[in-house]
Amino acid sequence: MEVDKLSVTFQRRGQRAVPAVDEVSFGIDAGQHIGIVGESGSGKSVTSLAIMGLLPKHGVQVGGSVKYRGRELLGLPKHGLNNIRGSEIAMVFQDPMSSLNPVVTIGTQISEVIRRHRKVSRKEALEQSVSLLDRVGIADPRRRVKEYPFQLSGGMRQRVLIAIALACEPRLLIADEPTTALDVTIQAQILELLKDLVSGTGTALIMITHDLGVVAGLCDEVHVMYSGRVVESSPRRPLYARPRHPYTGGLLASIPRLDDPQGEALHPIAGSPTDTLPWSQGCAFQPRCGNAVQQCLESTPSLVPEGEGALRCFNPLNQVAVEEAPDE
Repeated sequence: MEVDKLSVTFQRRGQRAVPAVDEVSFGIDAGQHIGIVGESGSGKSVTSLAIMGLLPKHGVQVGGSVKYRGRELLGLPKHGLNNIRGSEIAMVFQDPMSSLNPVVTIGTQISEVIRRHRKVSRKEALEQSVSLLDRVGIADPRRRVKEYPFQLSGGMRQRVLIAIALACEPRLLIADEPTTALDVTIQAQILELLKDLVSGTGTALIMITHDLGVVAGLCDEVHVMYSGRVVESSPRRPLYARPRHPYTGGLLASIPRLDDPQGEALHPIAGSPTDTLPWSQGCAFQPRCGNAVQQCLESTPSLVPEGEGALRCFNPLNQVAVEEAPDE
């Protein structure tokens, strides 16, 4: 997939336009795993919804290009998108309780995806549903296919969403913060499950998260977003060993570390994601940045190539590498 200058703007009648995604570009090859990282409101989920064609039709303007295997997805008729969604490109949504139909059994919800894209009987689709639940680690799958979402725990519901997404063996899987509502132990299990499933099938993966720790052992390349734009792109190891953008450095400093001295305070990013400048005026991160210079208020930084990645900053971090980036 090639995403080129993707832009999404929301506008209600009588109100000013709000750009949620601003000229975002990245590519992903077959079998590659990339991460899109940023705080809430940075435009990560809107990017994924635009790729999937799931944004509302009214009050939203989408520009740029999204090409999947050379085929343009933006503007594709609904029936064309429906043929691709689920079979070629699938998505694991953030909140399983609101993503699953509460009055339809788990088996029916998985089966309908299989029957939509494959010519199989209802009985065969149900058998495949049982197999998928077993594959994602749900115990007693024959009983679970007859149950409803409210009868499952949060971690089990998330596994059901993964089973639905992988039902037709898609070439590309988009995971939109799949561990946000789960406790730490279940988070680790879900991430390990995703890693095993995509590695075993050669599926490409786009992992969307606010936590750089989540993508540490999962992604080959990381794109850091702030206020709708990519501010730093880099292969995983250089990014963790030597972050260049102050925002990336702030995200890493906010993660607790096992090797920190006991009682060591975390160093959160100052302010909130709403403390921004318009990109048309200067650098959106300037009000929260400890490295800001006068130029950040007067000019808009461009995303320029640097090493193996790209950087959008006038005064980047210059620290030397002090540790090895994680392998797992």
